[in-house]
Amino acid sequence: MLNLDYRDARPIYEQVKDGLRRLMVTGVIQEGEKLPSVRTMAGTLAINPNTIQRAYEALEAEGYVYSVPGKGSFAAPNTGVDEGRRQDLLQTFDQTAGELLFLGVSGEELWARVRALEGGTAT
Repeated sequence: MLNLDYRDARPIYEQVKDGLRRLMVTGVIQEGEKLPSVRTMAGTLAINPNTIQRAYEALEAEGYVYSVPGKGSFAAPNTGVDEGRRQDLLQTFDQTAGELLFLGVSGEELWARVRALEGGTAT
């Protein structure tokens, strides 16, 4: 499910958080799907449960996860992502798209990639 790279400079909890976010964004983990318990995930990855708890809390703060006391953590609906996170991502997108345009990537190619991510066809 997740791969950890102990040579990566990022803390382990960030790798877990980023890996889970990627699984949610790509649809591997569906909206409303229950995430593994902290203990289960920690056992699977052979890491401290506090590390998993920290990753889950960070994902909840970003709006990717919600918790139900006594039931666990679940993937939030797409609308659950907080507006600040959405704005940060849009700013990153604008900067990256601007750099790609500067480097000669056409607007049509960028549009085709966005359409492919939506599951549509490029025009």
